[in-house]
Amino acid sequence: MTLNEQQLALCESNSTDFSDLTALFLNCTLKRSPELSHTQGLIDISRAIMEKGGVSVEVLRPIDYHIATGVYPDMTEQGWEQDDWPQIYEKVKAAEILVIGSSIWLGEKTSVCTQVIERLYSTSGDLNKAGQYAYYGRVGGSLITGNEDGAKHCCMNILYSLQHLGYVIPPQADAGWLGEAGPGPSYLDPGSGGPENDFTNRNTTFMTWNLMHMARMIKDAGGIPAHGNQRSKWVAGCRPDNPNPEHR
Repeated sequence: MTLNEQQLALCESNSTDFSDLTALFLNCTLKRSPELSHTQGLIDISRAIMEKGGVSVEVLRPIDYHIATGVYPDMTEQGWEQDDWPQIYEKVKAAEILVIGSSIWLGEKTSVCTQVIERLYSTSGDLNKAGQYAYYGRVGGSLITGNEDGAKHCCMNILYSLQHLGYVIPPQADAGWLGEAGPGPSYLDPGSGGPENDFTNRNTTFMTWNLMHMARMIKDAGGIPAHGNQRSKWVAGCRPDNPNPEHR
């Protein structure tokens, strides 16, 4: 994806070092690789900005993996024959920045996106070295594409879920593109106007820089201060007999 003049100018004038940061984009499209994903087109803009800033970026499509349904860290322990989520979780843990992308169907994020968030939830009870929930000190954002209303609704749900799990959500942490209501061209289709849309480009750019800035600030500060938020020091209500994170 080619960045426009404003996006390139911002990258060239940047003086902040982001080279020790890692970002993971989870494209929750319903299309397996290498089928064209319009959500990927929007992700590519954010990715290009991050890479020009020195961030190490990885993009994957959960639909390409065998992810079991459930809310436990490894569903093979619950009777499933295969579960690739544990290997994706290792990538999640290695990233200071997580961006979840999704298309819209019936006004909602995809079923794959819901599954991903459920699996993120399955490991939300893990603790970091400071005794906080494992996702503390990381930042999250969301990118949405579609041909119907619901972009803000989807982002609202995704970003709420991420902050509930412990992610920090910076200002303007979402962006989206919506085509004309009903059947019509999607983001990357010829004549859609999607890649040239100023509103979408602005919000995608702001989201990307805000994610990088917030991740930089948190990492430089050594994470979220560990006082008043350590699960390891809060015993009341603990249910050691039930590993389901609903009881975390």
